[in-house]
Amino acid sequence: MSFSASLKSSPHPVLVERRSTKARRGAPSERRMRLAPAVDERLVMPGTRYEVVDGKVEHVPPSDEAHGSRHSKVSALLEVCAADGYDVASDMLTRTSWKNDMAPDASLFPRARDERTGGRRLEELAFEVVSTESLGHAAKKARALAERGVRRVFAIDVASKRALVWSKETDAWEILPRDGVIEDRALAAPLPIQALVEAMKADDAVAQALLAKKNPVLEGALHGARLEGKIEALLAVLKARGLRVSKKAEKQIRAEKSEATIDAWLERAGNAESVDRVLKP
Repeated sequence: MSFSASLKSSPHPVLVERRSTKARRGAPSERRMRLAPAVDERLVMPGTRYEVVDGKVEHVPPSDEAHGSRHSKVSALLEVCAADGYDVASDMLTRTSWKNDMAPDASLFPRARDERTGGRRLEELAFEVVSTESLGHAAKKARALAERGVRRVFAIDVASKRALVWSKETDAWEILPRDGVIEDRALAAPLPIQALVEAMKADDAVAQALLAKKNPVLEGALHGARLEGKIEALLAVLKARGLRVSKKAEKQIRAEKSEATIDAWLERAGNAESVDRVLKP
């Protein structure tokens, strides 16, 4: 098979597939015998604002404010919620069939390469942000992605502030409960529906996901806060018991970085006769 450029007036031509004479005559080929092309095999030039849906070249206009803002929030949430072994992409083209080459707004896909092709593996979760686009048009993409094998396809309806999931059984969108969560093997932490549809809830969801994933920066900050709180509690107990804390002793207490040591000092502070007895090795 060969490819030829169409829309020649465009500075970024779309590449469309053209079968060779031999292929048109029905001669078998490895590509024709495949059920579908590789997911990263292109019908359109990456970087252009085009998709191919049901064999039709469609221009994808730039996002309006509502779509762009929500798209950004969804991508950020997926980044922090993604499980180990998964990557997140925005507007990444996916070849769903011989006549489709489309880009979900956001997707999660396995980081490991495809053993057969050596290329990218199919995404497992895909998200479409619906603003100026209709749910009906988004359904065409959802149907194609699901038929290719994407396990779950979601739509975020900006105007109605609701999230929907594509059902292969009913061939339609189904509304998700606003107070529910999305749980999946591709997610390290549940993804709250409310955070997907409301900007104010997104930051909370990001923080919760980072805690669930034991983010080292956040864990370090929390450890420091706990340690500081225990140090202040120790000094308050010593003061309440009338024990004199010298500048040297206070400096030693505040310099201690072991939470276990501070816990031991707190235990002794209740009945020790002096600060020296509290701080004994």
